[in-house]
Formats: sequence, structure tokens, C-alpha cells
Amino acid sequence: MIYESIYELRQDLKSAATVSGDTVTVIDLDKLQGSGIDRLARTAAFGTESVKDYARWMIWELGQVLGARPASIHEFYVGRAKGLWSDRTVPAMNIRFTTYDTCRAAFRAAKKTNAGAIVFELARSEMSYTEQPPVEYSAMVIAAAIKEGYFHPLFIQGDHFQVKASKYKTDPEGAIQEVKDLITQAIPAGFWNIDIDTSTLVTLDPPTLKEQQFHNYHRSAELTKHVRDLEPRGVTVSLGGEIGEVGEKNSTPEELRAYMDGYVETLRALGDFVGLSKISVQTGTSHGGVVLPDGSIKEVAVDFDTLEVLGREAWRYGAGGAVQHGASTLPEEMFHRFPAIQTLEIHLATGFMNMFLDAPKFPARLKDTIHKFLDASAQDERKPNMTDAQFYYKTRKKAIGPFKPEMWGLPCEVREALYGALEEKFAFFFRQLNVVDTRSLIDSIVTVVECHRPKPKSGREVGDDLGLSD
Repeated sequence: MIYESIYELRQDLKSAATVSGDTVTVIDLDKLQGSGIDRLARTAAFGTESVKDYARWMIWELGQVLGARPASIHEFYVGRAKGLWSDRTVPAMNIRFTTYDTCRAAFRAAKKTNAGAIVFELARSEMSYTEQPPVEYSAMVIAAAIKEGYFHPLFIQGDHFQVKASKYKTDPEGAIQEVKDLITQAIPAGFWNIDIDTSTLVTLDPPTLKEQQFHNYHRSAELTKHVRDLEPRGVTVSLGGEIGEVGEKNSTPEELRAYMDGYVETLRALGDFVGLSKISVQTGTSHGGVVLPDGSIKEVAVDFDTLEVLGREAWRYGAGGAVQHGASTLPEEMFHRFPAIQTLEIHLATGFMNMFLDAPKFPARLKDTIHKFLDASAQDERKPNMTDAQFYYKTRKKAIGPFKPEMWGLPCEVREALYGALEEKFAFFFRQLNVVDTRSLIDSIVTVVECHRPKPKSGREVGDDLGLSD
């Protein structure tokens, strides 16, 4: 069900939650979790603009009331550099599809394993092709937490807030402004963890590493200032930098030092601002993996030695460590090694999408329709030597937005199978990466700030739910 008006929304929910002015009050949590939050989430994703805005606002405020609040993981990460904890790797999970139900599966796994050090993220490019602006994505994460009774800090992250290299060559200020504009949208939506990705600006032509990294660290510092100027009172947004583009050559300690020395110097010149809490590096992986002609994924060799060295180098600058990207398609037996070498964070994305779209229960007719859509809409990405398996694997992520209603509306028996399998996979990662029993650790280190948002102008200003007749 999608609410067609704000009046209908308030009337239907008034026995579970009421609104008075800008204040939301939970009347009956069981009723809210029973069906109310489901309807709010669906309306926040598919409603008309005014009703959608109101549903997103109400989800945010319900989260504030219940304790499912966005938070920054900054203190936890710099705590690693100080030796407050070790031997854990935080999973940062890109949830591209059916975000509400997929996050519900993750929260169920988190409750089973008592995991608190988990991150939900979405990249700049993913926001586009999945048709999920920051304010919608955060609403889905919060709503899922409410549904599953996960009333703990929620770490919502902007992954790869990337500067487009091609635009930067002809319009550098315009390319930077695009990222600034995205940050300006994301922070009020609860994205209090952001990966600044200016690694696309690294050029190997100059003779010294500092010159090669110049545009990377210079623009990273500029975007850091932009974030610090916007962050809410009491919040230090967790920021990550990146020294090498994922999928390219492996990073080196010398590159990390050149980037960080330049970054620290440039940021200091801009003012007294808190710097980075992590640094993303390249160690042999690629986003989504490399698909072979038969549709299988090529095995890769992660340079664990380099990853460990780079993480220790990051500590010298007060950051929590190194971040491993493009990892979800790695062999399962690799994941326990990341905490052992003190990898701070690991990004998991395509593997979840593969599980969903390749599941035996996924409707064959819908998959065929998606393939026909890609044949028409993504034909320019089909290379002459590509097999169908390679083409569909590479492009199917671009069907997630156009087919969002169909994916949300799968039959119950299909949904149970798909999300049950995803729940098990999330729990597997939480155990392998050793974030089990981290809830109390998070609570002891992370400051959670209560932060309210103004009610949309389309909402009723006088009376609200009080005194409305049935």
C-alpha cells in the first residue's frame, strides 16, 4: 500500500504514531512495526513528491524517537589508530536493490551476531542508476532498523563521492562543484560518513609522487572543508580519502605518504579542520570482479602484505587504517584474513546483487524482461567479443532503478527465499570479519547526536493528528 495523501497517512498511522507540530510520538510500537513502517517505507520510495517527503521526514523522526539514529563512525575509526580496539574489519555494504527489505535482512543478521560495527553505503554512481537519492536511501535504512527493532547507531555512508576526471580536464571547478552539491544533499539526509574520491585526478606524468598526487590531495582537502562547514553540531563526519583508483595498479607506501603529507599541509592552510579517518587503497581487486565468457568470476590475488603495510602507514597520520574495495566477489576463504592484518574497512557490493539476481527463485520471466531491456538500453556497452553472460553481468545493475517496482513486488515465497539467503550471507561476513559482539564497543566509543529535521512545508501546520475524526 502507498499512501495517496498526507491526510491518509496520518489517519492510518494515528493509532501507532502521531504528529503534533514538529514532534512525532510513538503510540504503539507493535502496530508501527506490524504494518505501519512497511507502508511508510513504500510511500517514501514510490509516493507522490509531497507525500514521499512527509513519509521520509516521519521515518527520520521515528528513528530519532526510538534510537535508530544516523551516526558517524569517525570516533571508532580513530580509536583504532589509538589502540582502543583491533582485529576487526568493518563491512561497508552497498545496498543497491530493494533497500528496505535487504537492510532488514542485514539487521536481522546483526541482531543474531550482536554486530554494531556495520556500515550501509551507496556510491554516487549507484544513486543514479538505482534511482535512490540520499534522502530516500537513509529513509530505507532507518525504516528497516525500526521494523527489525535495531535501535542502535546507524552508519550511513556516501561511497565514492567521485570527481569525474573527464569533466575535470575541461571544467575543474564544475567537476568539484558537482561533488560539493552531492555532499550538500547527503549530509542533511544522515550521510555522516563520506568517502571523498579524487583519486581519478592522479596523473603519472610528473616526475615526483607529490606532483602526481597534487590534484588528489589538494581537492580532497577542499572537499573536507566543505563537509566540515556543513556537518551538524556535535557530529564529526567520518571522511575517507583514496590514493589509487580501484582496478588500477597497486598502491605503495610512498604514494600514501605523498598524498597524506600534501593533504595535511593543504588542509592546515585552509583552517583548523579535522582530517581523514581512513584511506582507500588498491591491492589487486576491481569493482564487481572480472567476469569470464562463461559468466564465472576470475580469481584475483589480493596483496595482503601491501594492504597491511598501508594500514600501518595510515596510523601514522591518525587515521584508523586502510580500506579494501571491490571485495564481495572474492573467495569466501579469504575474508578471515582481513581482520588478522588489521584492515579497517572492506566494501561489499556486487556479490549481494549477484545473489539476488542469480537466485534460483528469482522469476525467470522478470530476468528475461530485464535482459531485453538491457539489449535495447545498454547496447553501446556491448563489445564485439563479449558473450551474453559477460554483457548482462556488466550492465544489469543499470536495470535496478527502472525495475525497482517489480523487484519490490516479488511474491512472498520468492522474497522469503531471497532475503533468507541474504541474511545468512550478511551473518557470514559479520563473523568472518569479526564484528560480532561489537555493539557495546560502538556504544562505548561513538557519540550519537539527536538531530531533528523540520517538517516538510506540505505537512499540516495546525492541529496535525490531534482531534482528527475517524
